[in-house]
Amino acid sequence: MKKADAVIIGFGKGGKTLAGALAKDGRKVIMIEKSEKMYGGTCINVACIPTKSMVHNAEVSALKGGTYEEKAVRFTEAVQQKDLLTAKLRNKNYHKLADQENIEVITGTGSFEDAHHVSVNGETIETEMIFINTGARPFIPPIAGLKENRYAYTSEQLLDLKELPKRLVIIGGGYIGMEFASMYANFGSEVTIIQDGDVFLPREDSEIASAVHESLEKRGIRVICSAKVLSAEEKDGHACIRIETEKGKEEISGEAVLVATGRRPNTEGLHLEKAGVELTERGAVKANEHLQTSAENIYAMGDIVGGLQFTYISLDDYRIVKSAVLDDGTKTVADRGAVPYSVFLDPPFSRIGMSEDEAKAKGFNVKTVKLPASAIPKANVLQKPEGLLKAVIDADNGQILGAHLFCAESYEMINLIKIAMDAKLPYTVLRDSIYTHPTMSEAFNDLFNI
Repeated sequence: MKKADAVIIGFGKGGKTLAGALAKDGRKVIMIEKSEKMYGGTCINVACIPTKSMVHNAEVSALKGGTYEEKAVRFTEAVQQKDLLTAKLRNKNYHKLADQENIEVITGTGSFEDAHHVSVNGETIETEMIFINTGARPFIPPIAGLKENRYAYTSEQLLDLKELPKRLVIIGGGYIGMEFASMYANFGSEVTIIQDGDVFLPREDSEIASAVHESLEKRGIRVICSAKVLSAEEKDGHACIRIETEKGKEEISGEAVLVATGRRPNTEGLHLEKAGVELTERGAVKANEHLQTSAENIYAMGDIVGGLQFTYISLDDYRIVKSAVLDDGTKTVADRGAVPYSVFLDPPFSRIGMSEDEAKAKGFNVKTVKLPASAIPKANVLQKPEGLLKAVIDADNGQILGAHLFCAESYEMINLIKIAMDAKLPYTVLRDSIYTHPTMSEAFNDLFNI
């Protein structure tokens, strides 16, 4: 029987960072990862990094133009470049842990025997503390013929497709689906998005959602709302998706189908019940404000906890758990404030805080400001004048309640607003700041000029 001070199940951002901190503190740590292809976690291998590599190359390809055949060559080259990048980062992450004296990396599927014993590869490990960091997996809805369809892929599987499909059908109108739609349209695919809801981007500000919808359609991406997917069939080397809308039934074909219908916490096979770890109604690990589970020596981090599924949330989870087990325990999930997020469309969309309707519903005296992206010099320099910026302000104290940035480089700009909101600064601080020129951030001079 092996013994360790701590066992971490899952090589994600939170887990791997915690492993380093525990080892530095003199603890003997065992990191368990079920696949050698997932060292470093979801972000590095099948999500943030590979998709953003593809998004970048897709934008470059779109600027170059050319025939479908020329774009298809660039697509294959982009996939090869993405694979080299992820392999490099995966190797770096593995050795960053495995080469440390106090850390042992074991490749295998870990499962609980009880609250202090974990089994992996037929061997039992006894430990004082256990940290669950197993992430989430794509959800496949129960649609007839979909799961077994050779041309249907999850987002993770589609990243390994080496040939550019002439037609891509996306089931799901969420952020993952939109990101892939924008990427493949830039590469030259004919893209159709199918969503069951009758409102496009229902969680977003209606003006921003309309601007995004218009942008997608302008680039030839078809968006079908209020659609029920009836079945998926294989026909002559492609998938045939049968849907039903208020207009009747329709068949949509594609050489590839992306199933982007959400992700679920990856608890399968862990046998959490043996350790007394409870789950929420949605299947996530139930954890308190310190990310401690119902078993006092077991903590959970990242997507397994449910909620926002971002690698930077997993990193903040590490800070909270480190505070609980190595420091004074004062840091909690309540310290995060408003959390920004970005969807890497072309141009990208970023958001933080409340929408105008949400702020009004909560009783705030609301003032809104808007600016078309075409009014920003840098947007025109980048040849990306498309988009809209909108911010929601508390008219009583001038603090920013939320911001919605659909414009080039919004993923960088949103972080400035996060800092202002956390510091409870009035919008005038961003309005009156001196920015370098030409930059996208100088748009705040005009956006907040009220």
